[in-house]
Amino acid sequence: MFRIGLTGGIAAGKSVVSRRLAELGAVVIDHDVLAREAVAPGSVGLEEIVEAFGEGVLAPDGSLDRPVLGGMVFVDSDALERLNGIVHPEVRRLSAEREAAAAVADPRAVIVHDIPLLVETGQADHFHLLVVVHAPADMRAERLMRGRGLTEAEALARVGAQATDEERLAAADVTLDGAGTVDELLAQVDELWERVAREVAQESDAEASA
Repeated sequence: MFRIGLTGGIAAGKSVVSRRLAELGAVVIDHDVLAREAVAPGSVGLEEIVEAFGEGVLAPDGSLDRPVLGGMVFVDSDALERLNGIVHPEVRRLSAEREAAAAVADPRAVIVHDIPLLVETGQADHFHLLVVVHAPADMRAERLMRGRGLTEAEALARVGAQATDEERLAAADVTLDGAGTVDELLAQVDELWERVAREVAQESDAEASA
């Protein structure tokens, strides 16, 4: 099993990289998906969020109103820390379950943990390879305004709620440039996959000859 940690600032191009790795044969564990599972209706996570932030974070159908909660936490670092303290432990539990199942299915699997807040949550040393998708903060804010309809203040708040570019780059084993075109980014991913495939093959050969 070869474990890759994948991260990048919001709107840097990480989703493009994640999808391509899945197409190439990696088992991708998307921690954003797990975070939604962790706060699904009926979950302990959602109960704890309501206790911490009030009934106002619930939609009429009883699910989490993510825009309302986002409006609270992205402008208040203490609120964001409270939210992370609820969600992250449950996400780590779900992630471990998914990884264990993938490893049983294929001991040589390449498992990619797609984690937006990988650096912020102190997981940088947990992987064979840490891949960071990078684009400058001002470019990412512009993408958020153009692609998601956010105001400049909202976009800057979301960018500012994450680690700095310098912090992510300092933790990276591999940096992929997300500032160019999608095709340029995909070409970088393909090159990375070839490198990983060679490493996995070499490791497997070494184990077989031991």
